[in-house]
Amino acid sequence: MKIAIIGGSGFVGTQLIQKLSESPNLSLLNIDKQQSAKFPELTQIGNVLDKDGLTSSLKGADVVVLLAAEHRDDVTPTTLYYDVNVQGMRNTLEAMEANGIHRIIFTSSVAIYGLDKDNPDESFPADPFNHYGKSKWEAEQVLQTWYTTHGDWNINVVRPTVIFGEGNRGNVFNLLAQIASGKFMMIGNGKNEKSMSYVGNIVAFLKYMIMDKTTGYNVYNYVDKPDFTTNDLVYHTGKILGKNIPTTHIPYFLGMLGGYGFDLLSFITRKKMTISSVRVKKFCAVTKYDSTKAMSSGFFPPFAMEEGLRRMLKAEFGK
Repeated sequence: MKIAIIGGSGFVGTQLIQKLSESPNLSLLNIDKQQSAKFPELTQIGNVLDKDGLTSSLKGADVVVLLAAEHRDDVTPTTLYYDVNVQGMRNTLEAMEANGIHRIIFTSSVAIYGLDKDNPDESFPADPFNHYGKSKWEAEQVLQTWYTTHGDWNINVVRPTVIFGEGNRGNVFNLLAQIASGKFMMIGNGKNEKSMSYVGNIVAFLKYMIMDKTTGYNVYNYVDKPDFTTNDLVYHTGKILGKNIPTTHIPYFLGMLGGYGFDLLSFITRKKMTISSVRVKKFCAVTKYDSTKAMSSGFFPPFAMEEGLRRMLKAEFGK
């Protein structure tokens, strides 16, 4: 089986290629606009915005895994979310059709549900609050429309929550780095629950989709359980690193005022700041999602949540 991974040079893609490489009967191709630091021999430079190039690169593939996305929360202009995430989906599907490929695994996001929802499962209505979530939902709608006229295709949609792990430099890393430094300021009471996914588990689940879910249109949230509160993250970080981590609490409204101040500073200086009102809002929001469907599908996560957290903390901050 030849598997083409579009957007596989990043954090999740690199881990997925490593996981799939454990199976000698799989042939792998990475298509990305950036060279892969770890798998250059498997990489072809390409872009989801270049449909002709994509069509050429996908020749001979049996399955496509679409990871490519604009996902940061400070992308400018915001039209890039829709160019890459939505038009990129259309280009991918048309390139697949030109090559007779009928199987795709798409990584969407729980961002399609919005913030502060009541533990949504896959049947929950979409209500995205930002351009990333809106563009991911539009990409899913493109897939749904496509399937109405391509019923013989196998389409698997995976909606992960925030992914963490060794080598990650996203929001979870930044949060854990602040906690580990001992100079952490908690905005709000810290009781908001945060669903997360360990990278070792999400790539195992993507491999499970490739190997075991080979028919129909399937949608899965992916969340590792249990859900930690921000207070839990502080506790486990201190426990794993053997540190007493003091926490300064500041009220939510002051945190938001600070976020708006950084928004204004970013606007004036035309520079991206590490703090923004959007990031404060996301930090304080309840982001808890139901993963019953994925966990009852026959898949078993290879790592417990605390073990994944331990692996990341030891690798990044345990020196």
